[in-house]
Amino acid sequence: MTFPELVGALGVAMLLAAYLGNARGMLASGSLTYRALNALGAALACWASFQIRFIPFVVLEAIWFTVAAIALLRPPTPERAAS
Repeated sequence: MTFPELVGALGVAMLLAAYLGNARGMLASGSLTYRALNALGAALACWASFQIRFIPFVVLEAIWFTVAAIALLRPPTPERAAS
């Protein structure tokens, strides 16, 4: 496995961890952890996709990162995790 593939796998794992944590009620979508996992995971997946020249995922992950980064700038909300 190449370095970009490892970085991409880490990014995707972070995205899936955020999704699973939220779906299982362990991470609120307004929490700093959830937002950070989404932003960092998308950034890593975007970089890796760029390195392997897979442009459709570069676009997808760049948009995902942008949305997640904007959400990360807002203060965490005190909402409960999803049920």
